Amino acid sequence: MNERIEKLTLELASIRGVVGTKEENNVADKVYEKFMEMDYFKKHPEYVDYVDVIDDPLGRKSVMAMVKGEKGNSNKTVILIGHIDTVGISDYGDLKEYATKPLELVEKFKGRPLPEDVVKDLESGEYLFGRGIFDMKCGVATLMTLVEEISNDVENFEGNIVFAGVCDEEGNSGGMLSVVPELVKLKNKENFEYLAVLDTDYSAARYEGDNTRYVYVGTVGKLMPTFYIVGAETHGGDPFKGIDPNLISSAITNEIDLNTKYCDEAEGEVTVPPITLRQQDLKPEYSVQTAKTSHLYFNYGTHVSTPDEVMAKVIEGADLAFQKVIDSLNVEYKKYCDSNKFPYEKLPWKSRVMSYDELYKKVKEERGEEVDKLIEDLNKELLDDPNVDDREFALKIVEGVHNMWSDKDPVVVVFFSPPYYPHIYVEGKSKLEEKLLNTVKKTVENTDSKYDIKVKKFYPYISDLSYAAAPREEEAIESLKNNMPGFGTKYKLPIEDLQELNLPVLNIGPFGKDAHKFTERLEKDYSFNVAPEIVYNTIINLLK
Repeated sequence: MNERIEKLTLELASIRGVVGTKEENNVADKVYEKFMEMDYFKKHPEYVDYVDVIDDPLGRKSVMAMVKGEKGNSNKTVILIGHIDTVGISDYGDLKEYATKPLELVEKFKGRPLPEDVVKDLESGEYLFGRGIFDMKCGVATLMTLVEEISNDVENFEGNIVFAGVCDEEGNSGGMLSVVPELVKLKNKENFEYLAVLDTDYSAARYEGDNTRYVYVGTVGKLMPTFYIVGAETHGGDPFKGIDPNLISSAITNEIDLNTKYCDEAEGEVTVPPITLRQQDLKPEYSVQTAKTSHLYFNYGTHVSTPDEVMAKVIEGADLAFQKVIDSLNVEYKKYCDSNKFPYEKLPWKSRVMSYDELYKKVKEERGEEVDKLIEDLNKELLDDPNVDDREFALKIVEGVHNMWSDKDPVVVVFFSPPYYPHIYVEGKSKLEEKLLNTVKKTVENTDSKYDIKVKKFYPYISDLSYAAAPREEEAIESLKNNMPGFGTKYKLPIEDLQELNLPVLNIGPFGKDAHKFTERLEKDYSFNVAPEIVYNTIINLLK
């Protein structure tokens, strides 16, 4: 079986499927074709189908396949997922054409100036190089081979498996978000009892010199707290007459960016701290007038914090940062006045930070239905513009609502930009969670290998596993919806379907190094010989 997994890994890796391009369908077609070559699906072609990405201008699609065990009449079912897209290949430079030719790429790399550890792995012969071979064509090949293995002995298989090879994972998760409603429909149609969602996305060392192989039960979540900062413009020659939104923006970055105070912790496992993904002022032209507004957003990982709790934390942080700017400005203004023998008066600025929901309510109080009409018109206008992405869409709504407000004093408005990835914390509080934790623990303990394999909570890399569930706390979901402009119009999330699935998750991935780098590589022994065994035994043990 390991040889079949390796062969299929190389075959899938040879097909370019860069996220955000029509090429993704080339991989989907290959996955579909491979299933239709299997004896089981020749007999049951209706068990394999494409799932179109909802409202996708590129017409991309995912692939779903189902195997129904014929031993007994168990309705217990395990969902298997893997993404078929990759990040781009421009980082390969003049070797771009070999990015999807792993066997040739190894030869091309020889003699090139590469980092010492890469050269060592290259010369060892223990690694395969290439775009997507690690993230995550090997994982997809593993699942497809196991589906075939199980289907070849379906009369002795008790339970069911559903496979989804999803597109757009490296982008906006359009593939998984389109598959989720189909999983709910399938559950109701077949009366399936879903047990868990198992992903085989990549697994890597967590620190320098780490030789452990990890199995994860649960996954990290992600929010994008975003700040719309309104300052007070002034002439560049009279800077203390205004307040620079870029300065406030920088202070917020200084307060939150990579600050471990904002890490989320559960059971001794801690998220990476927030990091800025964008920071810019919104002045459209050059002039000697300072900017009026600026904008920034953060990647914010979660293990337990809900959207309402994160909103409260970042509002407090922004208020602290804003106040520091005002205090510093007064100190510098006094120095400036003293050095010029000018009279000093304390600057008039006050720290004000509010959520988008608070801003909307204030403007609604003033302008009534006008604000709703504005949002409706903006939605139509922005939806017609293909160049406006989800983040910009949300920002334009905030700008529009703020512009209607009579209060023009400096303020920071905090909102959430898409996308949202719920965290899934498998505590063992439900029967499904307890079963999954016990199954994985026993499976890993009974795996005979030379590797140190550890079970950890929270798969640490953002993935489609997040869409196996959604928070059930009403205030958490309301905070998300009310503070994410464009939710339900530009950015759609099947919250009710996610809540209905409500499944624990796990990731058992191949091992390798440098995902999303041109030196991306897959370690062959663990990835082809050990990880598939753990995946297979976990499926079988879950269904017992």
